[in-house]
This record gives sequence, structure tokens and C-alpha cells, in this order.
Amino acid sequence: MSNVQTKTDVILIGAGIMSATLGSLLKELAPEWEIKVFESLTDAGEESSNEWNNAGTGHSALCELNYTSEKADGSIDITKAVNINEQFQLSRQFWSYLVNSNLIGNPKDFIMPIPHMSLVQGDQNVSFLKKRFEALSKNPLFKGMEFSDDPNKLKDWVPLIMNGRKVTEPIAATKIDEGTDVNFGSLTRMLFDHLKTKNVELNYRHSVKNIKRTSDGLWELKVQNLNTGLTEYHQAKFVFIGAGGGSLPLLQKTGIPESKRIGGFPVSGLFMVCNNPEVIEQHHGKVYGKAKVGAPPMSVPHLDTRYIGNKKALLFGPFAGFSPKFLKTGSNLDLIGSVKPNNILTMLAAGVKEMALTKYLIQQVMLSNEKRVEELREFIPDAKGEDWDIVVAGQRVQVIKDTEAGGRGTLQFGTEVVSSSDGTVAALLGASPGASTAVHVMLEVLEKCFPDQMNAWESKIKEMIPSYGMSLSDNPAFFEKIYASTSHTLGLSEKESVYN
Repeated sequence: MSNVQTKTDVILIGAGIMSATLGSLLKELAPEWEIKVFESLTDAGEESSNEWNNAGTGHSALCELNYTSEKADGSIDITKAVNINEQFQLSRQFWSYLVNSNLIGNPKDFIMPIPHMSLVQGDQNVSFLKKRFEALSKNPLFKGMEFSDDPNKLKDWVPLIMNGRKVTEPIAATKIDEGTDVNFGSLTRMLFDHLKTKNVELNYRHSVKNIKRTSDGLWELKVQNLNTGLTEYHQAKFVFIGAGGGSLPLLQKTGIPESKRIGGFPVSGLFMVCNNPEVIEQHHGKVYGKAKVGAPPMSVPHLDTRYIGNKKALLFGPFAGFSPKFLKTGSNLDLIGSVKPNNILTMLAAGVKEMALTKYLIQQVMLSNEKRVEELREFIPDAKGEDWDIVVAGQRVQVIKDTEAGGRGTLQFGTEVVSSSDGTVAALLGASPGASTAVHVMLEVLEKCFPDQMNAWESKIKEMIPSYGMSLSDNPAFFEKIYASTSHTLGLSEKESVYN
């Protein structure tokens, strides 16, 4: 039985950082448009965007080694690192606009300055890190990065990691003080609080069960009100599916050609959380290592200072695992249900290709707490098991698709938008760097889905995001100006800029 039938301009499925960002952009660009949001949980930012379900790193390639690769000739390819840094600068600019416009509150409630470091051991890894440092240092986006292979210097940078360590092989680190810790859960809630004041209709405890095209070109959503049990039908001109791991099944329900031959592989995660305040105070930074052979990029080990609920915390991980669920609150039938006649060959091909990943995940699932503590001791030599608790992090669904470069069944690591040819529906798939690049990704949605409006919107977009459409790495003077401005607005440095 249905008790509701409505029509609107835009429907956003999922109340995470992506929908919050897209909704906030649209309300600045087209304030007259009506927007509805449907979320199956009780509040915004409760799944992938929640502060306990992600690493909280402002991903800008300052410390993540998997964003730089070594070429056959030994040189370092920094293309991906530069792109991700550029994308994070867009997020900083938009957040600064929202703060300056009094649309969201105190930036310290969602972003804090924190050094970003990379740490490696062994001759080969130290050589790689030094070459990486030299390549990145030539780019203005990475100005201020330091390199050291002196254990005494590293003791100053990361005393908790170096205390009690027997240095039996070369060890080195890079450090840049201008990194960030971002509480994406808090930011998501702030953005939805703002959208509520703009008359955006927020519907929590509403689960989207089906999406289909109507004869007049609208999209109709079948929605179950979980509070009443009643079924509702809502129509919209444009639908964005930003439901995290739940996006793929909903995209498949649209039936658009672009949804074919795409699969998803869920990876779960655990973090160790320090419960000893004395240990927490001995570390200040996000320190990323190198992923083990066969491990997926999202499993790069890192020791992170976090700010959660305005309280300093220390986390280590992630430890990967496998669950057939696409969401923490999902069903054990999610993976099986996502296998369709049009993607079964793609999924089978991925299964054959990714035997190393499968083996790695099995090993991770089998890890005991003692084994996890042993891995922690690779970072903190004198770590005590009783000082650390386990927190189950979010589910990530990695995209599987056929590509020219990788062939059939290629596992994709990253974030990508899938949209219909007419731009009336779009979905966000994938994982890291995800939330950090939400503004870039949502600008991509606008470009793909609203091409006729982009000319009229461009001046407003540039007011909100001054570097839109340009490369900051190719315009260092403009970058310094923008960086100083966003650092000041977001409270990320006592000085106006690291460049002054």
C-alpha cells in the first residue's frame, strides 16, 4: 500500500559526504531546485563517511606511497599524486567558501592540521622513497616536504616509532607538516544541517527498493518508509546514487547500459585503537608505510593521530577482511545478488586474476589479536596488546570492470562516476581517495549531467572554487595565494601560509 506519491527536481540516495557535497553545490548553483534525500539509517554520515569507518586522512598524496609508482627506468611517476593533491585543493576551497559564507560552523569541528609522513625500511624502499621525495619536491604542491634517513632525526619526528627500535637496516621517512586529519562524519552532518535550512527534505529511515524510468522520462523510486512500513513512490528529473557500497545494486536496478558489465568486490576493515592516553600523547602525525606484496592499496598500514569528538586518538591499521555485505548494515546476500547475466564473466575473470588478493584476505581474516599486535610492533616496537582495542571499520566495494589496459575483470582501486548518456542518473562507485576528493567528483557529476547549465554556473563555481578549470601545479603563485587563504579560513596554520 502506498500513501505518498511526489515529484521533485533532484533526489539524492544516501546521506553521506558525496550526497552532502552535491546537494550543497546544487543549492548554491540552482537554489530554486527542490531536493529530496533518502537514507535508510537514522542519521547522516553513519556508513562510509562515519569517522570510525574511514582513516580520516585528507588524501593529498603527501604520504600515500601507492599514489607514486616506479617506472621501468627507475624514475618516479608522480602524475597520480599531483592529480589527487589538485583535487584535494578543490575540497579545501569549497569548504573555505562555506565557512566564509557562514553556511557551516567552526572548521575545527571537522578538519585539523597534522603532519603527514611516509616511513620505509630496507635499501630498495629507502632508495624509492628518496627518489619519490626528489620528484615531488620539484612540484609546488609538495613544497615543504623533508626527507631523512638519519635515525636520530627520525627519533625527533616519530619518537613512539623509534623508541626501542633496533635499526638493523636502512630506514627513512618523509615529512610534511601541512597534512590534515578530516572528520568526514562531522563534516557530513554539518553539510546536511546546512541543507536543512535550505529546505532540502531529509528522509531518514527510508530505504530505496527500486528505480525505474517512467514513460515521461522521469525516474521513479520505490521507497519503503522503515518507520511506518508503508511504500512510497517518488519521481525526479535527476537521481544521484551516493549510497556507498549500496550504490552498485541500485545502479543495476536502473537498467541503463552504462551499468552493465560492472561488478563489485567487498572488502571489510579493522582498526586498532589505542586506549592508553600516555601512548597517544607520544605520537603526532599520520605515518604511512608500504603495502605488503599481494595486498590491495587500501590496506597500506598506517599509524594515525586522529581527532574524533574533539578528542585526540591514535589508530593503527587497517586490517583487511572479507564479508559478502556491501555495507556494514547490509545483507550477506549482497555479493551474490550483485552477480547478473551481464557481469558474470567479468566477475569470474576477476576471480581468476585476483588470486593473490584472495589469499591475502584469507590470511587477514585468520589473523589473531596476537598477530595483529605483532604487525603493530613493526610500527611501535614496544607496543602492549592491552593498550589497544579493535574497532570494525567500514565496508568498501571495489569496482570490477572490463578495461582496455587490464582486460576483462579488472579490479579498480579508486573512485569513479557512472552516469547515463542523457545525464539524468549518476552513481558514485569505489573507495579511496573518495571523501577527500568529493568536491572534484561532484563537479564531474555536474559536468556530465548538467552540461547545458555549466556555462551559466561557471562564474558561481569559480567564486566558490577559484582554481576550477585550471592546474595549480602549473600556476605556483596562484596556488600560494589560494593555499594561504584556505589555510587561514580553515585554521590549519598559525601562519597564513607555509610559503611566507
